[in-house]
Amino acid sequence: MSILIKNGRVITAEKEFISDIYIEKETISNIGLNINRNADKVIDASGKFVIPGGIDAHTHLDMPLGNISTSDDFETGTKAAAFGGTTTIIDFATPSKGMRLREAFEIWQRKAEGKSCIDYGFHMIIVELNDKILAEMDSLVNDGITSFKLFMAYPNVLMVNDETILKAMQKTSDNGGLICLHAEDGIKIDENVKEALRENKTSPVYHALTRPPSTEAEAVGRAVKLAEKAKVPVYIVHVSSFDALERIIIARDSGIPIFAETCPHYLFLSIDDLNRSGFEGAKYVLSPPLREKWHQEKLWNGLKKNYLQVVSTDHCSFNFKGQKEIGKNDFSKIPNGGPGIENRMELLFDGGVNRGRISMKRWVEITSTTPAKIFGIYPRKGTIAVGSDADIVIWDSQYEHIVSSTSHHMAVDYSMYEGFKVTGCADTVISRGKILIENKKWLDIRGWGQYLKRQPFNPNK
Repeated sequence: MSILIKNGRVITAEKEFISDIYIEKETISNIGLNINRNADKVIDASGKFVIPGGIDAHTHLDMPLGNISTSDDFETGTKAAAFGGTTTIIDFATPSKGMRLREAFEIWQRKAEGKSCIDYGFHMIIVELNDKILAEMDSLVNDGITSFKLFMAYPNVLMVNDETILKAMQKTSDNGGLICLHAEDGIKIDENVKEALRENKTSPVYHALTRPPSTEAEAVGRAVKLAEKAKVPVYIVHVSSFDALERIIIARDSGIPIFAETCPHYLFLSIDDLNRSGFEGAKYVLSPPLREKWHQEKLWNGLKKNYLQVVSTDHCSFNFKGQKEIGKNDFSKIPNGGPGIENRMELLFDGGVNRGRISMKRWVEITSTTPAKIFGIYPRKGTIAVGSDADIVIWDSQYEHIVSSTSHHMAVDYSMYEGFKVTGCADTVISRGKILIENKKWLDIRGWGQYLKRQPFNPNK
């Protein structure tokens, strides 16, 4: 199918211009003014922005947690992502202890294949490290899984020690992979949680109070030292506090190749939400936790100055009823995670571009271009260029709406942004030349997404 997009204002990370775009099959074949070619479909984008599809580099779909699983699977989650203007996700394959990494990869492939509405890749979580797993890391890089996540938190479940992190980093020095770190001081947090429960402090707000910003900063500091020792880049996931950001600023200003993301909930929500009446605060239990409001502008400034390069969602949706309620009498048992895969682009447009915090080009950069570069899918994704995949979003910058669980497309019974009034949304969404959403309406395209074999990390790209 051929598509001709006419008269849109094209926005990339590098430039902004009025142009037509011609799509043949799955790729962009021509960009220019007054393209005069026959097309199966002509879309008039006058008065709208035309941007590369968003890339959410941190999601958890169809993820088991004990006896429950996240409410969004690869069908519902990626449909919601598309409604929000995201056309690519990178999810986390999670092996249990003793499981081969290859087996976890195959399990997540089965979860996504035939269900995902948009293209997808995988990071691989590492919960233990031995010679066999080190060898598997090489094999997975060859198969397009070029990033590996390790946890400095959750003792006896996911946490690994510094020696393990260093070994994994040294392995990526050989194979071109990238280590992603969940940076929190798990030992200190565990002590804080036990003390709070002994004092009968069980409400949701204690999730944040037992994980203060100092525990995040301490872990980021260790991560920087390990990366420096291994002489490799490192990527810090979901930075939530200025305390952690300060460590990143110092490292980057010293020439250490540390990259980092933050998430919309750290830019728009705060510890006040955890302190809502009754058990409502459980909706906002995620890790690292929400911080005091003053951290928000510090994070925005970090994005503006490129100390933070990416905004991902860490979408991990558990229903309030029947799932979050598991921890009604013990905050430490509340399933960690919050929904947001549908809201990322619109929140950042409204709260960032419309309010003058970031430019349009920076908005595209942090939501699409930079994640594509860091995670090995650029220039196939993350830009509008001849030869790139036709992942294109026509953005209606004037459309006002209210964020609500009554109208969102995520399979979860609440919204963390309930009642937020935002201006700007995805009007038409195209994935590899296939129209998924037209005039804000779903065209019922199931299973269109393909697995992305990603390239090794190249910090200079």
